Amino acid sequence: MTAPSRADFDRYMTPNYAPGSIIPVRGRGSRVWDQDGREYIDLAGGIAVTSLGHAHPRLVAALKEQADKLWHLSNVLTNEPALALARRLTELTFAQRVFFCNSGGEANEAALKLARRFAYDQAGSEKHEIVSTVGSFHGRTLFTVSTGGQEKYTQGFGPLPGGIRHVPYDDLTSAAEAICERTCAVIVEPIQGESGVRSPSPGYLAGLRNLCDRHQSLLIFDEVQTGAGRTGELYAYMRAGVVPDILTTAKGLGGGFPIGAMLTTEAIASSLVVGTHGSTFGGNPLACAVALAVLDELTAPGLLAGVSERATRLQQELETIGARHQLFAEVRGQGLLIGCELHKNFAGRARELMQALQAEGVLALIAGPDVLRLAPSLNIPLADLDQGLTTLDRVARDFVAG
Repeated sequence: MTAPSRADFDRYMTPNYAPGSIIPVRGRGSRVWDQDGREYIDLAGGIAVTSLGHAHPRLVAALKEQADKLWHLSNVLTNEPALALARRLTELTFAQRVFFCNSGGEANEAALKLARRFAYDQAGSEKHEIVSTVGSFHGRTLFTVSTGGQEKYTQGFGPLPGGIRHVPYDDLTSAAEAICERTCAVIVEPIQGESGVRSPSPGYLAGLRNLCDRHQSLLIFDEVQTGAGRTGELYAYMRAGVVPDILTTAKGLGGGFPIGAMLTTEAIASSLVVGTHGSTFGGNPLACAVALAVLDELTAPGLLAGVSERATRLQQELETIGARHQLFAEVRGQGLLIGCELHKNFAGRARELMQALQAEGVLALIAGPDVLRLAPSLNIPLADLDQGLTTLDRVARDFVAG
């Protein structure tokens, strides 16, 4: 049988993605190799997923060990890796209860359903409205895509779930006008990822916390992209000093193995009585064993401090490259989630720049048409980071000249 080719995607797959021309077949650390043996520096991290790089020995060992024991039970029975992971997450965060699923979208779906159910139990059906922010991204289910604040993802999928309001991100005045006694929850990203890696002003998240407390509404932090060490703290709420009622996590939690989780308190979780929600594969032993190994690595001495060191280096070099070539209007973000907004002269050309980097052996991302996004592994070797930046400098020169 011949090896699959990029043409097979167009032949057999639904056309909702537009993958690049190469097909990676092997990875190690922050490098991957394609079918032709060509090597790439990975500054994309699978969209902030491969938090510890490709084929991390400890994660591989955890997966292999669990694979020899137990793959699946369903939630008719529980399993040891799921219980160990839930216990570890509660030890490391504000949470007292955990729900496992397979993705960030599912985690947000669970969070939104829980918020409505909790409000129903406490105050009745009138308290059902959800407040979200313009430009947000919370998943691809019909509920989460409706809650997300990007119209392009809802076009053609109506009628959409009701009771959802959108306000501008980082605007407490608008939030105060929208949040009321009918609001069951406010959902927000501590850093908006998909719409350009946008951090809020100091006091914004605390202001949302105060508004939620005033109206007995739940505060949901979508930490699917910012969690699992991405910002230099285990979760971004810790850096902000604002504790949510519900937190969602996925992406980097599994280091590349699919897993998502919703974290909350005992009082709020009590509304999810038996039969109110579920997931066939949620809490899968393989996924939980890998995620537990990820947490062990993330909490090992020096790992998160290393994120901050790499982040400082990356941001400084990107600002230098941007200034040298007049390419970036702004370099922003926290930790190893960085957005480089293109100068107005290059507006709309972020994908071209990403493709130019790929052609020269560097994998990167975009966050909208105007922002180059970088989300490398948290433990990327400094030599790999420097090589990637050297290539970016060269590509930027040619991109601007061209």
